[in-house]
Amino acid sequence: MQTNFTAEQLSLPRIAESNTILRKCVHCGFCTATCPTYVLLGDELDSPRGRIYLIKNMLESGEAAKPETVRHIDRCLSCLSCMTTCPSGVNYMHLIDEARAHVEETYTRPLFERLLRGVLAFVMPRPSLFRLSLIGARLGKPFAGLLGKRVNALSSLVPPDLPRPERFGAPGTYAAEGKARGRVALLMGCVQSVLDPAINAATIRLLTRLGFEVVVSGEESCCGSLTHHMGKEHDALTRARRSVDQWTDANVEAVIITASGCGTTVKDYGHMLRLDPAYAEKAKAIAAKAKDITEFLDTLELPQGAQTLRLTYHSACSMQHGQKITRQPLSLLRRAGFTVSEVPEGHLCCGSAGTYNILQPDIASRLRDRKLANIATTQPQAVATGNIGCMAQLAPKLGVPILHTVELLDWAYGGPIPDKLATTETI
Repeated sequence: MQTNFTAEQLSLPRIAESNTILRKCVHCGFCTATCPTYVLLGDELDSPRGRIYLIKNMLESGEAAKPETVRHIDRCLSCLSCMTTCPSGVNYMHLIDEARAHVEETYTRPLFERLLRGVLAFVMPRPSLFRLSLIGARLGKPFAGLLGKRVNALSSLVPPDLPRPERFGAPGTYAAEGKARGRVALLMGCVQSVLDPAINAATIRLLTRLGFEVVVSGEESCCGSLTHHMGKEHDALTRARRSVDQWTDANVEAVIITASGCGTTVKDYGHMLRLDPAYAEKAKAIAAKAKDITEFLDTLELPQGAQTLRLTYHSACSMQHGQKITRQPLSLLRRAGFTVSEVPEGHLCCGSAGTYNILQPDIASRLRDRKLANIATTQPQAVATGNIGCMAQLAPKLGVPILHTVELLDWAYGGPIPDKLATTETI
């Protein structure tokens, strides 16, 4: 793609990076076939190719983002399916991140939009505050429908029974059992630690049984992913620096992440902090140590298991497109004895995408229903996945339990049966 940035613009590292990405695009359109919003809406401007044109024009002009451009950028899920299918290696992830930062810096949203985004960005990365907000949301749930689609969408994601905090998963150091094999850190996380603390608990039980000392600092809390994808770069980079400091000081061989959306961001810390001389090298080192839990477990020699549960594996977009992890979760589950099917149209997003299902509820609901229909064709007893956002999006209407892959692996290798399965009659 031909670009027309001025020499002055190209002297800015962020613009120079965007220019390099833009010039790799050859307009082939392969990305349109796998873009969820284009598949649903059929609008060229709601495809990666169309958004690339809009971003190019927005950045070249150097002016404030226009409402039309913002609308189509906001509709992007950042599922990164386009990057999987792009033959030219266009780094759409970095381009859309830059576009969102430009929108946040130059565009004044309507008042309600600003308030909603501000509340989400302030509350969700703070576990204690997020938990309190969910309790309040449960009390106000009968009135949510009166407050508009977005508030109603937010209310629909609130679980009927908020789980109690787990002892395993609280900040601290968890000793290895038996012969020590290594020392790793575990991202405590923000949303996941509140919505489903059993995931981190299962991870710690499994890793310590396998001989790993597990450090949970708790000081890093949110990795910055949530605000990063809202274009709030100052907040996101502050959180990234905090995480880098915590994990550097912990002196670990790997940083284990159990939410694939977070993993995609942490693995990008080297890029996010590349312009910060105090953090560039440290961030790159931490990014290299970041491992999804299934990615890490796949390097170990786990025995053949004897579980007989019939599962369907839903591969989160941030797992398959963001981190290119596709084989490991399936291999681990099958090695543990589970019968595992994959979801038809598995490359298409379920509509969760961080805060997308709150900010774009109509599109998110259509994608969720499409995903649910595809899962139903596989007739599973339970669904496995690797991202809390997908779990929250699908669980209310799925009809069978949905669990994190590591919960099933913990159970298969000596841990307790997950509560979601223990209360299910078909298991």
